[in-house]
Amino acid sequence: MDKQIVVGLDIGTTKIACLIGERDEENKGKIRIIGHGKVASVGVVHGEVKNLLDATKSIEKAVAMAAEEAKCPVNDVYVGIAGQHIQSQKNRGMISIPSDQEFIEEADINRLISEQNNIPLDPGVEIIHIFPQRYFVDNEELKDVSPIGASGVRLAADFHIVTGKSDCIRNIISCVRRAGLNVKGIVLEPIASGLAVLNQEDRDAGVALVDIGGGTTDVAIFTEGVIRHTHVIPFAGKNITEDIRKGCTVLPDTAEKLKVQFGSCMPECVDDAVVSFPGVKGQAPRHVDVRFLANIIKARTSEIIDFVYNEIVESQTEKQLVGGIVLTGGGAKLKDIVNFTAYKTGISTRIGTPDEHVSGVAEGKSIDVSDPIYATGIGLVLYGFEEIDIEEEEMKKESEPEPEPEPNPHTIDPGILDEEPEPEPEKAPQKPKKPKKSWLKSIEDYLGDFLKDDQIV
Repeated sequence: MDKQIVVGLDIGTTKIACLIGERDEENKGKIRIIGHGKVASVGVVHGEVKNLLDATKSIEKAVAMAAEEAKCPVNDVYVGIAGQHIQSQKNRGMISIPSDQEFIEEADINRLISEQNNIPLDPGVEIIHIFPQRYFVDNEELKDVSPIGASGVRLAADFHIVTGKSDCIRNIISCVRRAGLNVKGIVLEPIASGLAVLNQEDRDAGVALVDIGGGTTDVAIFTEGVIRHTHVIPFAGKNITEDIRKGCTVLPDTAEKLKVQFGSCMPECVDDAVVSFPGVKGQAPRHVDVRFLANIIKARTSEIIDFVYNEIVESQTEKQLVGGIVLTGGGAKLKDIVNFTAYKTGISTRIGTPDEHVSGVAEGKSIDVSDPIYATGIGLVLYGFEEIDIEEEEMKKESEPEPEPEPNPHTIDPGILDEEPEPEPEKAPQKPKKPKKSWLKSIEDYLGDFLKDDQIV
């Protein structure tokens, strides 16, 4: 039997990463990375594909590298999406329950969620994700209780709906298809990153995930195990590099090296030192003061963190983030950014690494799964396996025969009252049957897992 794999494709502004994962049978719930490819991203600006041909070539290279390392073909991929075009909105949906229906069923939940696809949107915008947040039965909120099995005539829910521009979504799909691949699913990047670096305890406690990439900074806020707010900020690591290029009058590659090797966002924490590097084409060596460099980085980093804090305040979750802020992505590797973020926001901060749900890598593979730059790619693989589990569960339910209704022992046929009762033949003793699990209980368990694990709709 062929091994089951999932492929995640992270189309970023500075890099395109392809990761191939399989289930780790010895560590249930975890995956192993069996192949990866990472190349420079061309044709992508602030998370949006601007040149289809250039982006397609980069995708082909990254996927080919991953497929060669994994020794398996790649056909279906889960693709991350970000960019300034991503928006979110709140909506309350409501449906009526038929009067002859005893209680709310799973089909009612699905109908309520499906109806959110009919909400009015601006032209050229389409829905990417629909996240249920809380349910109401007859205007009473259900807390820690499944709506399935509840009795009522009206079912309502609050939803967090993520949308994106149709053109941007179509460009991503077009590039992937040009590379000979099938798009299995499109996932908002902070959602994918959250799967990689957070666990259920983090989501229950309340946490703001901040993925600082090359072109965008993606924010996803979780409280009480449910996603409450998402936003994409169009400033990130590449903006810091550009500021260094202008401020120090150096080439882009040199600016990136200065940021990575000597940069800090807290000038007061760096030593008085000067960095020397060769000039361009025989020019005299250049010199950059490290503290001057840190001041340049601080200015842009401060702007990014201010945007992040504004999103936390706007979501009204500032007092609920017991788990604090979790930084991930390549920008999380910037020196002193944890202390700087905690100082700016007054909220405890830590780095989130994507090895939370990864047992390791296949033998001979060189990828460092603890590197935050792979958070989105690994999260896409995890998302894919969650989708497979949901599909298998639904297929299992469909294949199970419906139980035949048992006759009501209290119902009497009037005709038998006029007849003489016949003596019943003696029956051989039978072994007691094991009680069957109620189909209602099975559905409740499923929805409980849905609410607990924050599966994505």
